[in-house]
Amino acid sequence: MRPRLPARPLIALSALFLVWAPPVQGQHVADPDPIRFTDTFEDWATVDAENSTPDNPIVFVGSSSINFWRTAEYFPQFPVINRGFGGSQANDATHWVHEAVLKYDPSIVVYYEGDNDTSVGKKAPQVFEDMREFAEAVQHESPGTHVVFLSVKPGPARWDVWGEAVATNRLLEEFAAKHYNVHYVDVGSDMLDGDGQPIPELFVADGIHMTPAGYDIWARILTPVLAGLR
Repeated sequence: MRPRLPARPLIALSALFLVWAPPVQGQHVADPDPIRFTDTFEDWATVDAENSTPDNPIVFVGSSSINFWRTAEYFPQFPVINRGFGGSQANDATHWVHEAVLKYDPSIVVYYEGDNDTSVGKKAPQVFEDMREFAEAVQHESPGTHVVFLSVKPGPARWDVWGEAVATNRLLEEFAAKHYNVHYVDVGSDMLDGDGQPIPELFVADGIHMTPAGYDIWARILTPVLAGLR
């Protein structure tokens, strides 16, 4: 079991994270109420009470791109737990971090959020701040746990906000480069064609969610990263 920091307000974690973040510029979009996922986490608590979970797992958490990913099939060599919850935004993952992640004492957390955030008008600095708070929350209680940020993916239906996703990814990459046990993995570049447009075959009809071919790309990129961290 990895060492845990003593309980204290998250603001005290600034010494670990250097408090590096750009100011939020422009209009601040209100976060949705994370309480809307209460039933989801109560259902998972029931499942956990009736079933064993692996030791030191890799927990996948985030929006529907995680929820729809058959992670146990794609990563049979690793002990994985999938706690994706569709429709979530970055603030939701932080609110539910104990129930979705920390209760399992993970060795690695694979985190995906962002495109639901940009689609409702959130700008990159605000999205990044919510993501940064998630990493702080994990390492506040489990400083030995690796947090792996997956880049915000492109998608035909949300192409109009792709610029905000690119800016968010840049901030995540810069942040990860400055902090031990935080990692950034670009899973989106290989989803673009030679003209820099999303490859249609990687997306289902809604232009948001991915086909198995899209998940094949993600797994190919992520597998060696997880192997190196284990």
